[in-house]
Amino acid sequence: MNFFSRGPAANSPIKSIAPQEAVAKAKNDDVILIDVRDANELAQTGKAEGAIHIPLFLLQTKADPRHPEFHPDLDVDKPVMLYCASGARSGMAAKVLAQFGFKEVYNIGGLGHWVNGGGARVAA
Repeated sequence: MNFFSRGPAANSPIKSIAPQEAVAKAKNDDVILIDVRDANELAQTGKAEGAIHIPLFLLQTKADPRHPEFHPDLDVDKPVMLYCASGARSGMAAKVLAQFGFKEVYNIGGLGHWVNGGGARVAA
């Protein structure tokens, strides 16, 4: 088995998810969906329907439950799904959320994965 074929550690709150499964979970309002891309990217390509926009550079404050600027739509006990353009920044964001105690975190990958999984894209 090579490095790329291994998933997250079994005890890690960071989990893999297929785009189709992510879309199905989001339709049931079972999760919080976060777009971690920059505002310019949202303006150019839109965002996933129902997604909260928290750019990666703001995540340290917006996702920290102890911080006065903690985002009111976040909940450490509710599953969170993240995406960016390709999956790299959302992977970094997943690690940040895990450090803040979020119990179940999914990296969808990029907005394209979301759309290919049947998810709707809306204007930002």
